Amino acid sequence: MSSETNRTAERGSRFPEGTFRPAPGRGRAGRMLAAQTRIEALLIVRHGEQALLTLIIPLALLIGLSALHIGDLPDPRVDSVFPRIMALAVMSTAFTGQAIALGFDRRYGVLKRLSATALPRWTLISGRVLATLLVVALQAVVLGATALALGWTPSPVGLAPALVMLVLGSLAFGAAGVLVGGSMRAEIVLAVANAIWFLLLLAGGLALPASDLPGPVGTLAGFLPSGALAEVLDATLTHGGLPGATPVLVLLAWFAACGAVAMKTTRLT
Repeated sequence: MSSETNRTAERGSRFPEGTFRPAPGRGRAGRMLAAQTRIEALLIVRHGEQALLTLIIPLALLIGLSALHIGDLPDPRVDSVFPRIMALAVMSTAFTGQAIALGFDRRYGVLKRLSATALPRWTLISGRVLATLLVVALQAVVLGATALALGWTPSPVGLAPALVMLVLGSLAFGAAGVLVGGSMRAEIVLAVANAIWFLLLLAGGLALPASDLPGPVGTLAGFLPSGALAEVLDATLTHGGLPGATPVLVLLAWFAACGAVAMKTTRLT
């Protein structure tokens, strides 16, 4: 008994009183947001289908459209191709990827379970948004380095406005992704999101510039988020100027409209 008492006293002298006392409670907001952002970003990066949409296909199109003489583009072709492929990458991550992920998270009850934890709802939303922006930043680095190797000559003056437009484009496509992924069954979301991705790739001013599309289709492309984002990135990165008011207003309108409808239609299950 005396030896056990001695061991207890020894432990007490080694660790201050209260070292192992439970301290239940919500963690700090910054740490919760950082942890949620990290998890969401890793889920995007490690998903095979997401990697195909967000990086492999844009890389292949960037190299192919820059090397092959498709359409009448000035040399170096990559100067005109990169803004459209960057817009495609943003669409793939913020719209298609988020819509599919949200749809299946709802199907498997992930959002319902997370909403029952101590994590505030704003943390769940902000974590997804920040994770999407981190992946878009990674795409910009990889695609930008590839474009530089292909002879891309961006305008340094337009880099800062281009970053702002990338954030705005991510928010617009993200709001559309939440609208689709938060209101339909997962299987329907998968079909609809991929169908919209292909439609915007072919007729939304991405695979070909809006000026090379047939009359009405080319006009419509400018009012789609894909065409508007490609236009503002071309204005900033290629021509080194500020984006026009019309494509910026188009992106803001898509963000506001999709966000407003998504707030009313999104369900946890």
